[in-house]
Amino acid sequence: MVRTKRWTRSPRGEIFGVATGLAEWRELPPGTTRIIVFLIILFTGVFPGAVIYLVLAAILPKQREEDIISEGESCSRRRYSDPVMDARFHESNESDKERDWDERFKNM
Repeated sequence: MVRTKRWTRSPRGEIFGVATGLAEWRELPPGTTRIIVFLIILFTGVFPGAVIYLVLAAILPKQREEDIISEGESCSRRRYSDPVMDARFHESNESDKERDWDERFKNM
């Protein structure tokens, strides 16, 4: 499954790639996302939903190679494959946060 850093039009999409791009951005199943988008378009009276979909297709950029998140990469922080290193990473971040709060309260 492909994951992207931002919402883009996916080249793997059926119609303009808007729904598939949303699914890849939010790590949702593409088929389910397409059905939900179709139902939204259907229940909004077709015209408003279809217009919004077409506007999104025109506004959203086409997916590029740098938009794709690789298997080991994370948007928010680095993850270690070793559980011990991952635990140490969390501990160091928590102690940094605690130290930061301590400094803030001391300065008050």
